[in-house]
Amino acid sequence: MEKKKILYYQIDDTLDYESDLLRQWGITDLELVQAKEGDFVEEARDAAGAVVEYQQVTRPIIEQLPQLKIVALQSIGVDNIDLDAATDHGLCVTNCPGFCSEEVALHTIGLIIDLARKITALDRSVRAGSWDPLLGYPIHRLSNKTIGLYFFGSIPKKMIPMLRGLQLSILVYAPTKTAEYLAGFGAEKANSFDELLRRSDILSLHCPLIPETEHLISDRELQLMKKTAFLINTARGRVVDEAALVRALKSGAIQAAAVDVIEDEVGAKSELFTLENAVITPHAAFVSEDSFYGARKTALAQLVQRICRNGRPEHLVNSAVHF
Repeated sequence: MEKKKILYYQIDDTLDYESDLLRQWGITDLELVQAKEGDFVEEARDAAGAVVEYQQVTRPIIEQLPQLKIVALQSIGVDNIDLDAATDHGLCVTNCPGFCSEEVALHTIGLIIDLARKITALDRSVRAGSWDPLLGYPIHRLSNKTIGLYFFGSIPKKMIPMLRGLQLSILVYAPTKTAEYLAGFGAEKANSFDELLRRSDILSLHCPLIPETEHLISDRELQLMKKTAFLINTARGRVVDEAALVRALKSGAIQAAAVDVIEDEVGAKSELFTLENAVITPHAAFVSEDSFYGARKTALAQLVQRICRNGRPEHLVNSAVHF
């Protein structure tokens, strides 16, 4: 029986875990192949499926790979895949929804506490030779402050008990959620995005990167926020206009920001790195051994469903695709 090739492109670690899963599942007709270098099209030319993380899969690429049946991402975001082109060519795109919700929720809470207590700023100062507990902006209690959540998916839901433990009032802008639904979580519904911006002492972003959310936060939005507000971004870098955020942090339009994502993650460069009132982590919010292996298992299961069973993958993103 001829085996069908599955390309793991620029994915770290060995494929021992995936191979063990296939043995446990009784799958014998897949060949898992790694390519950590080389041109994606050339490597995927004879593949039935591919697993990618950051590789851009554009329409021209898809058009050169007519035999490719599925692209499985070991992540939640799919902004690096041209979904319209994939749908047009019968290519399934899958992701791993919720695989790191607990990790990102906890990381976000950590960033909130970091800014509220100036932990990173004080650590930098001490290591530079200063011993000044009053460094920087004034510290206030978090209790009875308002946190604004932009969108209300699995990550904000995981945050709710932690936020309530911090005695924060929770305000949510999520157009598809009713006030009654949010009240069940102890949250209040904001009637508009502008209301969320104006009322939030802490604004935390939890939306996907789609055309409607690119540069969601720019000069106008930052000017609507409180001068004492914190901005937290653990979503995607391009959700925030980084140049506008730098201007706001320099001018005092908002007090501080903490981000796990930046616009140029390939070059790992940002003017935010130079600002004392910015805390940056290297797209690490999703990281844990549990999330890594959970995502790998989910991605492989999608490949098996599509290629071995000719079925509709459970986590199909482009649901309009026909194959």
